[in-house]
Amino acid sequence: MIKTLAIAVAALAMTFSANAAMTPHMETALISVCKAGASNRNYQFNNTMKSYRINKSRIFPRLVCNGESFYNFALNAGADKTAAKIAPYARGTVTIKDIAQTEQDNDLYVVNF
Repeated sequence: MIKTLAIAVAALAMTFSANAAMTPHMETALISVCKAGASNRNYQFNNTMKSYRINKSRIFPRLVCNGESFYNFALNAGADKTAAKIAPYARGTVTIKDIAQTEQDNDLYVVNF
């Protein structure tokens, strides 16, 4: 009985950790990036990126602010300076993936504020 309960608890813990959403710190950082991007102030945007140590090439193809890609979000907010700054990171890129790769890193970072 105890062995079955321990296995069930372990399986449940693995399920929750595998489906865990982003951490509160990560969500705060991404919301700050979305707000700084909409401000159209390059200094504020660069300062936010540096303070949270965000990797542009990793985040911008996946970041979704209020249901739009970050690039489209910046354009629709009238932040043409920010959109021009992140345009090289937001464009489609060619990637080569191993067919036998088991770990997926294609998660979208969706933030609504």
